[in-house]
Amino acid sequence: MNNRILRSMLFILGWGLCLSGFTVAQNSYSNFNTLTDRLNELEDNYENLAQLTSLAKTKDGRDIWLLTIGSGDVQNHPAVAVVGGAKGSHLLGSELALTFAEKLLANASSEEVSRLLQTTTFYVLPRINPDATEQYFASLKYERDVNTSSTNEDRDDAFDEDPFNDLNNDNLITMMRVQDETGKWMIHPEDERLLKKADITKGEKGSYKLFTEGIDDDGDGAFNEDNPGGVNINMNFTYDYPYFEPGAGENMASQIETRAVLDFLFEEAPNVFSVVSFGPANNLSTPVKFNRGAVSQRVIKGWYEDDVAINKLVSDKYNDITGLKNAPEMNGQPGDFFQWAYFHYGRFSFSTPGWWTPEVTDEEEEPLKFDSEDAQFLAWAEQNNLNAFAEWQQVNHPDFPNKTVEVGGIKPYVRLNPPYQMVDSLAQKHTDFILELASMKPSVKLVNFEAQQAGRNLTRITVDIHNDGILPTASRLGERTDWVKEVVVEISLSNGLELVSGERLDTIESIQGDGSIQKTWLVRGKGTFSLSAGAPNTGISTKEHTIR
Repeated sequence: MNNRILRSMLFILGWGLCLSGFTVAQNSYSNFNTLTDRLNELEDNYENLAQLTSLAKTKDGRDIWLLTIGSGDVQNHPAVAVVGGAKGSHLLGSELALTFAEKLLANASSEEVSRLLQTTTFYVLPRINPDATEQYFASLKYERDVNTSSTNEDRDDAFDEDPFNDLNNDNLITMMRVQDETGKWMIHPEDERLLKKADITKGEKGSYKLFTEGIDDDGDGAFNEDNPGGVNINMNFTYDYPYFEPGAGENMASQIETRAVLDFLFEEAPNVFSVVSFGPANNLSTPVKFNRGAVSQRVIKGWYEDDVAINKLVSDKYNDITGLKNAPEMNGQPGDFFQWAYFHYGRFSFSTPGWWTPEVTDEEEEPLKFDSEDAQFLAWAEQNNLNAFAEWQQVNHPDFPNKTVEVGGIKPYVRLNPPYQMVDSLAQKHTDFILELASMKPSVKLVNFEAQQAGRNLTRITVDIHNDGILPTASRLGERTDWVKEVVVEISLSNGLELVSGERLDTIESIQGDGSIQKTWLVRGKGTFSLSAGAPNTGISTKEHTIR
């Protein structure tokens, strides 16, 4: 397949996507009901290519949706898992995953995409933390990453007793600054609307205390430390689980949502060769770095050198295709999905938030430098006429009598989620990237087959087990875990044939991209034999031959 032609074709056909089933143009982020309607419509419109299933229902009764896309024997085709919405406040991730599915299926009748879907499966899980995401659509908006499972975050044997309070009645939870000479915060020199921690080594002195907007409802001296819910699904996975951290839950994989994803990928998706997640981590703009010490530990904490090289290759593709630049450093976090997919699932795991604050330029198009990401964001928002800041407003506060207390700050969600009119363009870029990644999949072929007479009534069979793809059949870490299947090579003999030498059933841990491993057998007699080689994540290649 010519990948550049494929990308160009998708760009032309996919830009400004208009599915025939939609009667109302999408103009805002999708709540759970809208997301469900869009998924159902895809299954209805593409019933031969798309199957929608629910992996589980959350505590509030929302489905963890899985859309399987492909044709033929989808469970035995190499697969890409596309996952969004682990971080509840990152609506863009869900939108990119879902719109990828829409754009892919909208172009399924083209020769190139049709051929791809005959050999590749896509598992799309657009929103794996749906209860948290619904807060965006509530009358009171605050950035919520936890589900609705009640937890005792401050460990005082009371649950959800100190929630946020909307002190200025604007239906937003922002920040609260209190003028106090003992405070550690000062006005930020880059933008007077912002605060920064005072640095005494630079002669700076604080004059504010800073809290999230609210009241100390339980009288323990802390503000909003025990809100309704919950567990952050993106902290609840098993790798590097952050015990006793707020939001992590009582135990790893303790949540319905987490277990649903783990059970599906472990038990039902051995054909996945790579995972693409839309979330707060980013190893696509900048690949991970090799750390020999981290790899040498008993519990591995870093990517293997060979896998780092693959990450670099894929990162270069991502940057070339999307054209997204100047990404801030975004590392994996303890207990997150991105790191689990590599370290415990053993797959090549690639993550991106899909968008970040673009570079801000002056009137002469020269880039402006900022020490504060918040200041850069507000400058960009102002240039783009985005109302992203709630101006500071003085309020009377019962916990701070005789103090000047103001409520305001950057509005919830706007830092993570760009204006919706930008989503389609971002989704097209990421669709092109995912299809490029799919074209790099490992693919086992039987090549250079020979069956030569080796003596009286003897035949020597030789074949190369060739990986026709760019990616190896397993990551280096995947070679260490049973969750990534090895390439199985098998010879089956009919009556009249006897195996003299060679393995009837053999396995290969991994074959590098464009690499080959030769196998040979010696058989006696006349008859038919068949060879097969492959794994769920590489596809199976077969060859049959008759010795006469």
